[in-house]
Amino acid sequence: MTDEKEAGDEHVVGNRGPEVGVAAFLLAIGGLVVADSLRVGIGWADDGPRSGYFPFYVGLFLIGASGWTLLRALIGRSPLKGEFATREQIRLVFAVLVPMVVYVALIAGLGIYVASFLLIAYFMKRHGKYGWPITVAVAAAVPIAFFLLFERWFLVLLPKGPLEAALGF
Repeated sequence: MTDEKEAGDEHVVGNRGPEVGVAAFLLAIGGLVVADSLRVGIGWADDGPRSGYFPFYVGLFLIGASGWTLLRALIGRSPLKGEFATREQIRLVFAVLVPMVVYVALIAGLGIYVASFLLIAYFMKRHGKYGWPITVAVAAAVPIAFFLLFERWFLVLLPKGPLEAALGF
């Protein structure tokens, strides 16, 4: 147990909420897999199993396992007891998760290079507490290196935004 809990501080997230959330999420994923497998076909063709044959059974297994886990968590018979994380630990997870979600959203409008510059600069200033010169240098160098590596060397096009279009990339 943590010192916080021993001191009577109840700033703890239990296992039930995360267990229910993950089980429900995986149950939904299993449902999507089964539905898409049915769409592409789960039977046998002249040359062997159709595209959805194996994913269909994996989806059924996922639905069964997730459904069982969800049911046990909801009726309170889960083998997991105790704390999942303290509120401070959850805060630290969200300190990374929220900027990453914003980053993914920005890729569509700004392109991967500008969004990556902003993400790296944010993390270096906010969490690394680096000065502006090193922050700007690293935040610019990484997307430039990735541009050269992927677009020029491997010839793999990555999502571009208006800045790249204006520069003719």
